[in-house]
Amino acid sequence: MEGKGKGNGVAAMAACYQRFDPAAYLQYNYTPPRADFSRKDSIVPWKLACLHRAFTEGDISGELLVDIGSGPTLYQVMSGCEVFSKVLLTDFLEVNRQELRRWVQNEGGCNLDWTPYLQHVCKLEGRGPSAWTEKAAKLRKVITDILPVDVHCSQPLTPDALPSAGADCLVSCFCLESVSPDLAAFTRALGHIRKLLRGGGHLMLIGALGESYYFGGPGVRIPVVPLNEAQVCASLTEAGYTLIRLEVYTLPQDMRVGVDDVTGIFFVKARKD
Repeated sequence: MEGKGKGNGVAAMAACYQRFDPAAYLQYNYTPPRADFSRKDSIVPWKLACLHRAFTEGDISGELLVDIGSGPTLYQVMSGCEVFSKVLLTDFLEVNRQELRRWVQNEGGCNLDWTPYLQHVCKLEGRGPSAWTEKAAKLRKVITDILPVDVHCSQPLTPDALPSAGADCLVSCFCLESVSPDLAAFTRALGHIRKLLRGGGHLMLIGALGESYYFGGPGVRIPVVPLNEAQVCASLTEAGYTLIRLEVYTLPQDMRVGVDDVTGIFFVKARKD
C-alpha cells in the first residue's frame, strides 16, 4: 500500500500542473519587484550572483551541464554557459519546453524578454552591457536539446540522453520541492537526479524555504513541500551529496507579492563523491 500511496501523491502533483501557465508564472516571479536589477536585495539578482560565484570559483569543469526542471526560464544557465560547451534543458511540461524552444530558436513570441538578465550576468562577469548579444548567441549555440524529465522516476531522463559517465554538473531551481508531495519524495528526487551526475560532479540547487503553495497561473494553486535549512541539508546527505555551501536569502516584505507564501530562498553547491 505504501508504494501505491507514493504513486498517488506524485500523480496528484502531476495533475496540478496541467493548468500551469508559463506567461503568468513569468509575470509573477520574473518582473519587478522580484526581478529589479537596480536593487541588490531583489530576488533575481541574488540568485544570479550565487550562480555566477559558484561557476567561477575554479572547481567546476567539464563539457555537459544539465538543467533539471527548467520551467519556462533561462537565467539559471546564463553563467554556466561560459564554463560548459553543452547545455541540456529539461522540463516535465511541454508548454514550458515550447517556451524555451521559442527563445533558443529565436522565433519570437517569448513571454519574457531575457535581455536585462543577460546584461546583468555580463555585468557580473566584468563585461559591458553590450556583450549581452554575444552571450545570447553563445547560449543558443551551447543548448543542445530541450528534453522531457520526470524527477520521480528512478531514471529521470531517457537512457540515451546523456553520456554513459553522466553529466559534469546539474543545476535545478525551484523544481524538486514544487513537484513533490512530501519531504520523502523530495529526498528521493534528489537521489534520482544524482544518478545523472558523474562522480565528482557538482549540483547547484536553488529552492524555496517555508513555502506551502505558489500560483502557477490565475487560480492555479500548486502545493509545495515547505522546507527549512536543516531539512535541505539532511535530504542532500541522505541522497548521497557532499554539501559545499548553503546560502540563504530572506524575502523583504515588498517581495511578498501574493503569488506564494515563500519566506526565503536557499542556494546549495554540492558534489557527488
